[in-house]
Amino acid sequence: MRQNPSFALDDLTEIRRVVREHPWATLVSATSTGLQVSHYPVVLEGDDLTIVSHVGRPDDAIHELGEHDVVVILQGPHGYVSPGWYDAQPAVPTWNFITVHLHGRPELLSAEENLRVLADLVDVFEAPLPEPRSMNGTSEDADYAARISRGTVGFRLRPTRVEAKAKLSQNKPEHIVRTVVAELEGSGPYAQPQLAAAMRRVHPFLDAERADAGGAAS
Repeated sequence: MRQNPSFALDDLTEIRRVVREHPWATLVSATSTGLQVSHYPVVLEGDDLTIVSHVGRPDDAIHELGEHDVVVILQGPHGYVSPGWYDAQPAVPTWNFITVHLHGRPELLSAEENLRVLADLVDVFEAPLPEPRSMNGTSEDADYAARISRGTVGFRLRPTRVEAKAKLSQNKPEHIVRTVVAELEGSGPYAQPQLAAAMRRVHPFLDAERADAGGAAS
């Protein structure tokens, strides 16, 4: 991924946020038969950028999983930015985004550890529900999960190289950043509140102005 120092993302907390909030990952492998691409959810393990997941058979063989490095791509919030939101002429549109690339060689998990990771995966995504359902919540569910888990192969990826980029109008003047965020937080066809929230995190003056406005209103 081409990097621009203005858009480089090297803050571990923010990179972990992308992985945690946007866990549907793209797995890319350069295999002996050519490029292979699959999509699976991932979850963080520990306090760094180690991820765990699984693939369905025969994706493990198709990707030659564990035999070479792979790239796991996670796409954070992104959206179209219209030139009509600028007060400059001439102007062209752009696309603001956050993306993370994790490179490394996957470690294949034992059947027992794969089953545990699958249970953790379910717990992570069930947690926000009013009545979370655990993979091992009943003996019937546990037995069923153990049977179908045989059709999956778990893996752990400890990245040896991380590329992360956050293009969030860092190269624009403050008044244009304000307009872009207002449009993203609005009700138009390109509203994207998650992207606006990400922009607020990299442009602290926005929340400082919001706080000042709140204090003045009170």
